[in-house]
Amino acid sequence: MAPSMPELMLSIEDIKNAGSKKLPLKAREFYNSGSTTQITVTENSTAYKKYRLRPRVLVDVSQLDLRLNLFNQTFDFPLGLSPTGIQAMAHPQGELASSRASARRNIPMAVSSFSTYPVEEVVQAGQQLNPSATHTMQLYTLRDRALQTQIIRRAEASGCKAIFLTADSPVLGYRYNETRNDFRTPEGLSWPMMGVTSEKLQQVTHDAGFVATNSDAHSWAKEIPWLRSVTKMQIWIKGVLTGEDVLLAREYGCDGVIVSNHGGRQLDEVVPTIDALPECVEAAAGKIRVHIDGGIRTGTDIFKALALGAECCWIGRPTIWGLAYDGENGVSRVLDILYEEFKRCMQLTGCRTLADVTPAALAVLRTDGPAAKLIE
Repeated sequence: MAPSMPELMLSIEDIKNAGSKKLPLKAREFYNSGSTTQITVTENSTAYKKYRLRPRVLVDVSQLDLRLNLFNQTFDFPLGLSPTGIQAMAHPQGELASSRASARRNIPMAVSSFSTYPVEEVVQAGQQLNPSATHTMQLYTLRDRALQTQIIRRAEASGCKAIFLTADSPVLGYRYNETRNDFRTPEGLSWPMMGVTSEKLQQVTHDAGFVATNSDAHSWAKEIPWLRSVTKMQIWIKGVLTGEDVLLAREYGCDGVIVSNHGGRQLDEVVPTIDALPECVEAAAGKIRVHIDGGIRTGTDIFKALALGAECCWIGRPTIWGLAYDGENGVSRVLDILYEEFKRCMQLTGCRTLADVTPAALAVLRTDGPAAKLIE
């Protein structure tokens, strides 16, 4: 009998399907689902589809420059790995595999406070392959300032460039799958950055464990000045969806914002991130960096986000699907797909550098007439 042909992984959708099949039900639903009716999970991706490209022709695109300058580093293209927790539930190497894949592709990676490996090991895994591998540390607004400080000090000592303060989670979003499945972090896995052992995790539900550590009394006036007093790392606010909050981030001297709705895992029925982006970019007025995550599944999605004003895009679930499919190689395949799709989109739209990607490259589909240019 002839050997079977290996599966062709041509798109993120291919990897999603293949990776999801390998995950146990509880893990698959934890990663893939969102809060309540999951409208936001769906719309984060579908919202990109109303935008159409306006390519320019007869442009010499033989020499492209897709590089991004960020955190005093130069990256191969404007993409990063979002802070995604409990990655070892998708593959035993978890965050270590993701770090190696991001280092090989020369893009940044954010480490979750709920990482299943300590930040020291995650950073080392990437820097063993690429000494310039760059990481940031995600942080929640915790009740325990001593624990927050400890996480910050460990991130600093590991060489992390920034704190990504997750600001959209005073409480955990209500996820039906976690209740139905009585979800708990699997036995044998721990949260080393939070100082929580596997034994402790088995004793509480995911929701109860989060509520026990997170502060619902957070505020701009309490969190940002305190962070500035304890670290010189950059401070980014993750979870912004409005111009008002971008203005506050500017007022409090933050270095950047990430337009994010937590992948639809917190408050359901919020604005899809790509639709919130223009308002946030306008409020930023070039005074603060604006990045985006949520629903990015193609290189064309990256292009559209940049055209609407984002400097860089971040992905979460695609990393998990890549891990579940084939560990480090799976994540590398995810990044290769997105890089090649983005590069091809740049060429076919006549854009040679990131500066060429502007709102003029997009139109919006209308039901009552021809596509409308974003810029007349």
